[in-house]
Amino acid sequence: MVNIQMTYSLERENRILSALLEVSKVLNSSFDLEKNLSRTMSVLGDFLEMERGSVFLLDHKTKELRIVAAHGLTKEQIARGKYRIGEGIVGRVLEKSSPMVIPNVEEEPLFLNKTGSRMKRDGISFLCVPIAFKGESIGALSADRIFKDRTITVDEDIRVLEIVASIIAQYAILWKHYKESEQEKENLKLELKGRYSLPNIVGSSDRMQEVFEAVHRVADSKATVILYGESGTGKELIAKAIHYMSPRAKGPFIKFNCAAIPEGLLESELFGHEKGAFTGAIIARKGKFELASGGTILLDEIGDLPINLQPKILRILQEKEFERVGGEKTIKVDVRLIAATSRNLEELVAMSKFREDLYYRLNVVPIFLPALRERKEDVPILIEHFLRQFNKENKKGISLSSDALKVLVNYNWPGNVRELENAIERLVIMTNNETITSSDLPINFALVAPKGVFYNGSLKAGVEDMEKSTIINALKQSGWVQTKAARILGITSRQIGYKMKKYGISVLNS
Repeated sequence: MVNIQMTYSLERENRILSALLEVSKVLNSSFDLEKNLSRTMSVLGDFLEMERGSVFLLDHKTKELRIVAAHGLTKEQIARGKYRIGEGIVGRVLEKSSPMVIPNVEEEPLFLNKTGSRMKRDGISFLCVPIAFKGESIGALSADRIFKDRTITVDEDIRVLEIVASIIAQYAILWKHYKESEQEKENLKLELKGRYSLPNIVGSSDRMQEVFEAVHRVADSKATVILYGESGTGKELIAKAIHYMSPRAKGPFIKFNCAAIPEGLLESELFGHEKGAFTGAIIARKGKFELASGGTILLDEIGDLPINLQPKILRILQEKEFERVGGEKTIKVDVRLIAATSRNLEELVAMSKFREDLYYRLNVVPIFLPALRERKEDVPILIEHFLRQFNKENKKGISLSSDALKVLVNYNWPGNVRELENAIERLVIMTNNETITSSDLPINFALVAPKGVFYNGSLKAGVEDMEKSTIINALKQSGWVQTKAARILGITSRQIGYKMKKYGISVLNS
């Protein structure tokens, strides 16, 4: 008999240790409070033969204990499990921060049974221990037990519940700190989004916030800035923002596109010339650097600057001086240089098309402007901005349907923000309806590449395959009525007729 009792006792100790180990594993798995505490109560129910069990945590705002997880209770019963501090057994355990045992809940008037989960209360014992951290009660852990085996003492169960309550307390505090940390991160993110916004530049994506932050940091300095980005990403707008947020804001802002002027005229345009310097130079003329003195000059597409002019730019950066074409007098200038390029300058350096020393002198503060396809979350707010702008200019009230918006968001925008702006302006001007739908959009917006289309042939073949597929789909939608199909595609009946002939599409194919 003694051996049987010892064996049973060892088995129970093993179950308790296994339960505690499993509880620790569950609570270390994630910071999903309710899910993990629910799994914890299920573990206790399975290992310790609990009828019911609940974890109550104190809501410091309402000063109310509520069930956050339970075993053996329905959702409705859990929702009813709320106690004020000092109310019922649970409220008293929290208030006094000490365990309480009710041998038979049927005979205890203080036992309120708010959840309504105990239809037959006779013979049910109720055990409740505080969940405390560093002497402060933050909740309570309760369990219903029916003592079928008289060898099990209440003290043993209380000891187990206190250990579990201690583990839960540490987890709840860690969870609280985690949530506070996450909230602080969100608040800082929102604060930065408000702080690092720039006038006339639309964008709330994380990528644009990084750009805005860089602009705010560099604007007050004297550092040379280089802007990297595809055509149409807004490099000039960013350059102007840097200028007008800097101490040079009252000085001139001069923009010069190195790719837009013939090579023979570049030197004169940038540095000016003296009278008689070349045929047609009938008067002396200031160049862009002189005109920008006291302010900022933007050299756009600097990757296209001829190699023979690059030393003069380097000299301005290092010495703040130069000579006009045909002149001998050294001219001093106080100018901040912002460069911009859509090309890879490192590759140009490797190909000996761009001076390495100038590259490093320009690349003091690089700012990378993302392509519009890399910040798709900005597309809807940019559309809204341009709709508002062009509606005002054209005295219209055009809006965009959800299906049209979806098409525009999914489009790749190779021309970036500039292409989007032009597209919205065209749609506002040309549409006769109050709402722009997907059928009003040009055909290129509706083209979606089938998987693998560019791997099986040339780019031209891939585009033609897409165009043919799109036309057939539109014809099927319209019941093979060419006029309706043309309207869906945003082209004329004559154009669809030409394309059908080009791709060998006929009504007979249907």
